[in-house]
Amino acid sequence: MKISFVIPAYNEENYLGKCLDSVFAAINQKKYDAEVIVVNNASTDRTREIALSYPGVRVVDEPKKGISRARQAGFLASTGDLIANVDSDTELPSDWIETVLIEFTKDQNLVGLSGPFLFIGTSILYNAMVRFFYSVGYCMYLVNRFLLNKASMLQGGNYVIRRSALEKIDGFDVAYDFYGEDAAMARRLHPLGAVKFTFALPIYASNRRLAREGIVTMGLRYGANYLWTVFLKRPFTKKQEKYIR
Repeated sequence: MKISFVIPAYNEENYLGKCLDSVFAAINQKKYDAEVIVVNNASTDRTREIALSYPGVRVVDEPKKGISRARQAGFLASTGDLIANVDSDTELPSDWIETVLIEFTKDQNLVGLSGPFLFIGTSILYNAMVRFFYSVGYCMYLVNRFLLNKASMLQGGNYVIRRSALEKIDGFDVAYDFYGEDAAMARRLHPLGAVKFTFALPIYASNRRLAREGIVTMGLRYGANYLWTVFLKRPFTKKQEKYIR
């Protein structure tokens, strides 16, 4: 299976290089069949220049800001069987691709796969609190997927979707600028097959939003937007932020 990495980037000159380094390191481990697409989402810094400096990176320009618009532009430009949506301030573990391919190969009914963030540079206390919020989220995921049969859970910035499933739902819902975009995708994919969240697929992420908002505020905000999106089909947070993670 060919995997397409779609990496939205808005003013990410300070993080994009490390992200691309980790992606290519993972690809080159076993010479996986993969492509890398960076979506320059109206950046005003050196984001586009940095992306173009990497051989093999395809740059797609999406002038209208919004994480879903950027992901959609990347998806339309992609050719892979699997669409890996990773953020420009994340870094892949070395076995990330292998885990993805194993999961999708063994389960042909699997349409979406996701895992948690491991925040870089956070304290022991913050890491413990992050694990607590993920534990709560995982319980909500189990209830919604297996008991209510309502939806599933994807972690924005760390999820992979089977191309055939994305095509059936016409890609991403561009009405979601930021909050709720991952929950909306999980809800829309749920009727098509299995959408799995697993702690076996972590990704390293910048802690900048965690530091700026605080773990409690951030956790509650994401929880509220998840529930609102799943049950009311709209985000809880009305004012969407420019997706700076």
